[in-house]
Amino acid sequence: MIQLFDSLKTAVVNGLYGRMAHVSPDAAFEALDWKSVNEKPGGATHSIWEILHHLIYWQNYCLYLLDGGSPTSPEHAAESWICPEKPVNEKHWLDTIARFMSGLSSAEEASLIDLEGTILAKPQESRIEVLESLIGHNSYHLGQIVMLRQLLGAWPPPSGGNTW
Repeated sequence: MIQLFDSLKTAVVNGLYGRMAHVSPDAAFEALDWKSVNEKPGGATHSIWEILHHLIYWQNYCLYLLDGGSPTSPEHAAESWICPEKPVNEKHWLDTIARFMSGLSSAEEASLIDLEGTILAKPQESRIEVLESLIGHNSYHLGQIVMLRQLLGAWPPPSGGNTW
């Protein structure tokens, strides 16, 4: 049983950081020109900047649940897409990425605590279910960022990345 628990923790951490079949957050944001992150190439619905803020919104929501909080779910999906119009400079862009990455570290720490335990605000859900939801959500949207980077001619990043 201990080995299974360790395997689950490893799977959570791998998912959070884009190991195995997921896109690495590091690669998704690496060497991206902050001036281009507000573009919507090819008629895209959202920009990289908007997606990053959406990721932070839901990551914070999940972390609050994991910390025992009872966040209010947005009435409409649009409420989770609110963000500043664009980054004001490179520092603003990098600070926003750092905020997202810090949340990943917090989620990793949360994976070390009773994965089978339930969520106070949602007793029908376990901690592992919230973490799995976060991983799936992040993976989906990081994949969108890769697609937008491809459309912007900014993929793969300098360190490399899947191009298929």
